[in-house]
This record gives sequence, C-alpha cells and structure tokens, in this order.
Amino acid sequence: MTESAAASRSVQPDLVTLQWLALSLTPGMGPIRGHRLVQHFGGIERAFAASLTELEAAGLPAAAAQAIALNRSYSLAEEEFMKARDVGAELIPFHDRRYPARLKEIYDPPLVLYVRGDAGLLALPGLGVVGTRHPTPYGIGMAERLANDLASRGLVIVSGMARGVDTHAHRGALNGKGKTVAVWGTGIDVPYPRENKRIAEAIVTAGGALVSEFPVGAFAAPQNFPIRNRIISGLTFGVLVVEAGEYSGTRITARCALEQGREIFAVPGNVTNRNSWGPNTLIKQGAKLTATWDDVWEELPTDVKLQLEATWRVESHEPADASLFSDSQLSPHEKRIYALLKPDEATQLDAIIEKLEGEISSSEIFSALFELELAGKIKPLPGKNYVRSF
Repeated sequence: MTESAAASRSVQPDLVTLQWLALSLTPGMGPIRGHRLVQHFGGIERAFAASLTELEAAGLPAAAAQAIALNRSYSLAEEEFMKARDVGAELIPFHDRRYPARLKEIYDPPLVLYVRGDAGLLALPGLGVVGTRHPTPYGIGMAERLANDLASRGLVIVSGMARGVDTHAHRGALNGKGKTVAVWGTGIDVPYPRENKRIAEAIVTAGGALVSEFPVGAFAAPQNFPIRNRIISGLTFGVLVVEAGEYSGTRITARCALEQGREIFAVPGNVTNRNSWGPNTLIKQGAKLTATWDDVWEELPTDVKLQLEATWRVESHEPADASLFSDSQLSPHEKRIYALLKPDEATQLDAIIEKLEGEISSSEIFSALFELELAGKIKPLPGKNYVRSF
C-alpha cells in the first residue's frame, strides 16, 4: 500500500459528520425533513440522542424514526464513509465550515455533499451554464466562448456535465485555464454520460471539482437530474441559459435560479430554431441578454468584481477574449478558409471547395482544414461540415 493510500485509510470521520451522513441515508428523510428535524431538536446530536417516541412525535415516518433510534442509519453512514473514502471523495456535511454559504441560502440545501477535487471552489464566485443536450453549432460556440472568457477571468463555471451545452461549458472553462465544477445526478464514482469520464478526470486534474449529493454508486435515475439542478443554481450568483427547447429540463434550473433569487442570463438565438425558445422567452421575461462576457461581468456585485479583477493585476495583463484569435501564425490559405467559416452556421466541404475554385486547390484546402483543426480554430461536424470554434 502506498503512503497516500495508507493516509487515506487512516482518516476517520468525526461524530457529527457521521450523523449528518446518517441523516441523509435515512429512508424517507430528504433535505427538507432532515433540516426540520435538526431544528426541532436544536441540533443534530440531540436528534440522534432522541428516543423512538420523541422521533415519531417530531413527525417522522415510522421507518425513518426506527432507522435513527435503532442505529441502522448510523451503521449505513459508517459503511458509506468508507465507500466515499475509497473512491477518493471527501464529505462536506451541512455543519462543516467548508459548506458553501451560498448553497445554505436555498430552501432545501443538501444534508451532505460528496466532493472530488478542490472543495474550496464551492465558496468562490461562480456562474451556472446550462442548456440543451442537442445544441446547434452556434450553441456549442457560445457555450465554449463565454465559459472560456469568464473562467479565464476567475469566475468558476458550474454545470452538470450532461451531453451538449453542459459539456462544452466545462471544455470552454478548461480551455481558458480556469476552474469548473460539475454537479452530478449520480454517485460521485459514476460518471454520466459514460463518454464524459475523460472530461471528468480533466476537471479534477485541472484543479476543478466534481460534486454530488447522492450516495456512492447511485445510478443515473431520471428523477435525480431535476433534483441536482437546484445545486447548480444554488452554488452560483446566476445562471446562463445558452440553448433550450420549450420542454427542456433547463427550464427547471432557470426556475430554481429564480426561486433562489439568482440572476438569469440568456444567449439570444434564431427565432426559427426550436432551441432558441428557452433563452428568447427568458429574455422576454426579463433575463439579461448575453452576447459577450461583459454582459455577465457588469451584473456581478461590486465586491466580487474587485476581488476577481485584483487577480488580473497580479498577472502581466488582462486575459484576452477567447473569441479573438491571432491570425499571425496562419498561412495565407488557412486565413482565407478561416474567413469563410462561421461560428453559428456549418459550412459544407463542397461549398468551401466551390467558393475557392481556381484560387486554392482541393488538396491545399484539405491540408489547411487539417491544420486549422489541429490549432483548435475550427471544428469538424458530421457530413463534412465545418464551423469556427468560437
């Protein structure tokens, strides 16, 4: 056994941490009932010292009262703590000083958070970025660009690591050398979707964090994802909606944000595209129209802006916009092709060849497209289509 593994196994939880964990694992409990129980008895320790009769008198269902009174919940907590430790997660119960103050403000804060990575990020100023699982090239570009620009300026990007907009928001933050937090609707050891396992590890490696309120091993039950959305908005000062259809789950996050008194931002979209219904409707209802990072930045509280901008002055210069590429390293052919492409509309290979016929040969076009892709300036799409990365 390595020294780090031995050290991990030697870590023992304090009594109160185990009690909060036990409360979260009690059948029929849930955050609201759990917090009310602690409030009723004047503390978590008193709740666990109560008799079965006292617990039932406090309004607990019989199964929940028996689980606590007979120490079944506590035994589950001891096992769960070891499982969390073995998958490299730390537990942050509600009483812990590291529990994010902003999340404590919501109606039903989780009793316990499971965290892999830098738990300190949860207390820093953050923006939730959410949207459809089936974004257009425009939605992909805007999610990555805005996340990149804001993360490079110190704002933590919080999303759910779902397919689509969520994934591209995390990627944008990573590309901007910033920090990002992924809130899961599964156990902290169950990446979902499975193809995002690599980006999950990249988030942790880059100093970000993975967060869940669900027990180790919890599978991707459909009801878990609407539940986790309140954490995305709860951790942040506001939520940015990039693309979302009329019946998108993104509406749940936006509603949570409104109920929690958070700012709502929305990227306007083409009115003929069904993915634009969500953000365009939110803008009509008063959400902040967002086209660049400045639109978010100017809504930040003054003290937060000063705090983040102070870190810029430590650097040699203010971060450059992710959307402003330097063309100095591009060849003439690459510049010509790059100028033809758009960030919000795919261009088919045949159309590129046709427009440049007589000017650049097809082999030179193929070579230039390959170099632009390697440089991260363009993205290939199915059907031999291309778009600008930002």
